[in-house]
Amino acid sequence: MTVIQLTEYAAAVSVPLPDAVGRAIAASGILDTAAPDPYRSGHWTLRAGSKIGAVSLSVPGGDSVTVRITPKVPIARLFFLVGYSLHPRGWREGDVEVGGHVELLPALAHAVERQVDRALRQGLLQGYRTAEESALVVRGRILEAEQIRRRFGAALPVEIVYDEFTTDIAENRILRAAVERLLRLPGVPQDVRRRLLHQRVRLADVSPLTPGQAIPPWHATRLNSRYQYALHLARAVLDGSVPEYISGELRIDGFLFNMNKLFEDFVTVALREAFRGTDCTCRLQDPHYLDEAGEIRMKPDVVLYGPEGTPQAVADAKYKAEKSSGFPDGDLYQMLAYCTALGLRDGHLVYAKGNAPHIAHQVRHAGIVIHQHALDLDRGPADLLGEIHSLARRMIPGATV
Repeated sequence: MTVIQLTEYAAAVSVPLPDAVGRAIAASGILDTAAPDPYRSGHWTLRAGSKIGAVSLSVPGGDSVTVRITPKVPIARLFFLVGYSLHPRGWREGDVEVGGHVELLPALAHAVERQVDRALRQGLLQGYRTAEESALVVRGRILEAEQIRRRFGAALPVEIVYDEFTTDIAENRILRAAVERLLRLPGVPQDVRRRLLHQRVRLADVSPLTPGQAIPPWHATRLNSRYQYALHLARAVLDGSVPEYISGELRIDGFLFNMNKLFEDFVTVALREAFRGTDCTCRLQDPHYLDEAGEIRMKPDVVLYGPEGTPQAVADAKYKAEKSSGFPDGDLYQMLAYCTALGLRDGHLVYAKGNAPHIAHQVRHAGIVIHQHALDLDRGPADLLGEIHSLARRMIPGATV
């Protein structure tokens, strides 16, 4: 077993690897760069991009390798971004315990197990589930069409449908699926694994999700309030799971967060919350068209509308750290297109970190100003949300946010 330790968006490293393992890593698509080192025989050049986590790859007839990608931001800050993005109004500082773990997967497994334990302390949640079955006794309502189609006029058994009060509901099935997924992942500490096994026993009477089955929907209510944070974290586990097979040859199993998506989710959700209670409406990923014919589609991350329903501001999140040469020009051209199509004077690009907190570019002959903002993810949650509120105030001058 070969273990490769990388850091998100760090410089490329040269690692001694068998060609079969190097090709497996390249085929998995988990890294930005995976290619033979032109200067060192038997070495591969590897560079991590925006994906973080741990993945185990097995090559038929060859070696296996585990790739661990560490985020740049502290684990506690990462879980703040995750928690706030999933449940902004229910998030409280200290809700997620990472148990002192410094790597993503152990911290995630610890956090999920703690939240599941909290959710189940008062016993498994029960609810009504619609069930259909063939029975010798009528219960609920007879499915007349099914009775005729299946039984051809026979009196028994009877095709019935009824509402059953049970623990086998969507909330419990999601928790069981997340626990079982974590138990299959490489790199979960033994003490956390033992506690996850205990949680699986508590959920043993709940139907498991079959591979490929869609995650069942659930809705936040007063009755399932003690489950909600655990459900949000469980969904993050299931959404971040890596498919177990690629092309039937390479076996791959693991968990990855895409920091690009996570940063975008945090910025858009935080901006929406910043404008909550004002006379403005924030729409995320709102579709628009660049051309009059409606053929060139565009979807800005955030479009802010005034009380009369006209666009007031537009923003796009970019998980990129500013380099010595500045932020990419392509982002400016993209925002210029957004402003032009929406008829706005100002556009806002939000980056993960930069040398200056705010830069404004006046576009020649257009009357458009493109603002580049940089959020410092190393700051604490309260300070980071304060930066978002400052950004919101810049988006609409004079607005009370």
